[in-house]
Amino acid sequence: MPLNRLYKWDIVNAVTRIPWTTNFRHLLPVTKSLRRRLNDPIPVLFSKKVAHHKDRIKYWNIVPGDQIRLLGDDMGLVQEVRAINRLRNRVYVRGVQSQVESEADAQDRKNKNYHYSRCQLYLGEYEFPPKKGEVEPRSLPVFAKRIGASAAVWNSFLHRYQWERYATATIPVIPHLKGQRIPIPWPKPEPRVHLNPTSYDTTKEEVTKVTYKPPPFSPTLKGLIPRTPTEKEFLRSIYSPRSSSQTQPALERYLHKEFANPHSRAKKLKRWQAAQAQKKALLKEMIAEELKALNGRTTGEAKAEATLKWRLRLDEDKKELRKLRWQRRGGEARLERKFRRKARKAEKQRARLTALVLKEAPNQVIPKDGVS
Repeated sequence: MPLNRLYKWDIVNAVTRIPWTTNFRHLLPVTKSLRRRLNDPIPVLFSKKVAHHKDRIKYWNIVPGDQIRLLGDDMGLVQEVRAINRLRNRVYVRGVQSQVESEADAQDRKNKNYHYSRCQLYLGEYEFPPKKGEVEPRSLPVFAKRIGASAAVWNSFLHRYQWERYATATIPVIPHLKGQRIPIPWPKPEPRVHLNPTSYDTTKEEVTKVTYKPPPFSPTLKGLIPRTPTEKEFLRSIYSPRSSSQTQPALERYLHKEFANPHSRAKKLKRWQAAQAQKKALLKEMIAEELKALNGRTTGEAKAEATLKWRLRLDEDKKELRKLRWQRRGGEARLERKFRRKARKAEKQRARLTALVLKEAPNQVIPKDGVS
């Protein structure tokens, strides 16, 4: 998607579970008109908060599927990243389940979000030397204190940017890897779950079955061109396929004109060029007719009069074409229905006034004869 400007739906759909970076639209600024459009009501709940475009992160090294811990968390729990919001620099983690929580509460538990700067990547369990007075080595969780990355490269096959990430500093420091860059593998996507087929699903054998065989003739001009079937032969092959000796029903052979898109740019240009050529031919013909009988006019005056008649002729043709298109759209039929509806309405109103009878009531005066 080109980097032209940020749209409203980019902010509405900012929370994503896709770990890959396919574009840098999240670095675009929010315009004033877009801020006004964010207040328009839509049937989707979303956050209108957006970080400044200069504060947003270009290359994300913490993506959905990673294991992290939060800085300032006394418990030091390792949590899984569920989603990210590149416009707010927020990381969504799976809600921590309490020991006394019921199943209903677990379903209603929402994922919490934290700022990107509070997250530390979990590298795994590493062995450390034993403490003083102990013999067995210790196994401690290690987190990335500082993350580095290689140069991003565009993958034209997968249509996304790719780079390698590594930990340049860890906490705690690994003695035998001190000063080295520890590679951090990207999370592997969850495998797609394929449901077992049911009686409503199409079997693989039915899908791979060959249901069409090409007709036994060559569509090239070197071979014999088959005869176009008559209407009776075509209907007989459709309603009674067994009575026909042909392997295929009698259908039209060459359908490239019918199946081709008539609104393509090339065909529009071809029609326009044909119309321009027709107009020029009409002008040339009208000029030739005027030059045959000058009747005291000069050649220039005859050509000018022919050009004027040609323009009037084009205007009349344009009006006729507009009226024809209006009729094809059903405009004339709608106008006739409108007139009939108005006539029925006026007739009903006239009938109601004719049948109107006033009830006898006080303060009514019967007009005298000859007084209207």
